[in-house]
Amino acid sequence: MAVAASADPSARLVPAAVFERSPGYWRSVARRLSRDPTAMVAAAVVLVLILMALLATWLVPADPYASSMFKRLKPIGTPGLPLGSDELGRDMLSRLMIGARLSLFMGITPVIMAFIAGSAIGILAGYAGGWVNTVIMRTIDVFYAFPSVLLAIALSGALGAGIGNALLSLTVVFIPPIARVAEAVTTQVRNRDFVEAARASGARAFTIVRVHVLGNVLGPIFVYATSLISVSMILASGLSFLGLGVKPPEPEWGLMLNTLRTAIYTQPWVAALPGMMIFITSVSFNLLSDGLRSAMDVKS
Repeated sequence: MAVAASADPSARLVPAAVFERSPGYWRSVARRLSRDPTAMVAAAVVLVLILMALLATWLVPADPYASSMFKRLKPIGTPGLPLGSDELGRDMLSRLMIGARLSLFMGITPVIMAFIAGSAIGILAGYAGGWVNTVIMRTIDVFYAFPSVLLAIALSGALGAGIGNALLSLTVVFIPPIARVAEAVTTQVRNRDFVEAARASGARAFTIVRVHVLGNVLGPIFVYATSLISVSMILASGLSFLGLGVKPPEPEWGLMLNTLRTAIYTQPWVAALPGMMIFITSVSFNLLSDGLRSAMDVKS
């Protein structure tokens, strides 16, 4: 997963051919996606996780911050503690549910910010072409000299621990691959007949990009960006595990893995629960992204 953001993303463009989208096209995409059972299961899991994060304050069975030395490291199935307790005696079920908020926030927010910034950079480079494209894309290529994990750790270490700095670091990591995808699909669209016709009619570049280009490139870019959410969650959890992300006592799955690592020999199943949540969430986002990509592939 660590190399996903450093590999050439232009080879993963969603549609084999980019063409002018119509309402009927998007209806057919939704229909094909609904017929993919794997994608639907993944979407259901993602929806449950998002609802759990949003409603966790009202759903948690106990105070996720209340500690008790008499209840520390209880096994799964303990009365009153269905998923056991952590090293401070806090209810694991409550902390996992509350932790979904920060974990999903840390995984999704950097991708959204990188999607906005990377799309703008890539569309500008792809539509302008020439020396503008060369300068922008060669600058983007500099970031590919560093593996995504090392780049995120280096940036977070330089900026300091904290949620804001971790979000900024992950955003910088994901801008280059998204920008490259945006540049590749925009280059395809730029030479299409409908764009040439708009250019010949005297339309301004901004109007052409807004009316004819954005509608054709944002879909593929968005689908590629969704595939980065799983990578973002793993990197964000890794930063918290190393002490560069969320700080105690806030519940976050990566941080919970760090604090529970000493209990791996006494309560291994309890200690593995945050890692299982990260795994399930990452796989669900990956499967949903694959389903979207397949649904948007007109050749299929």
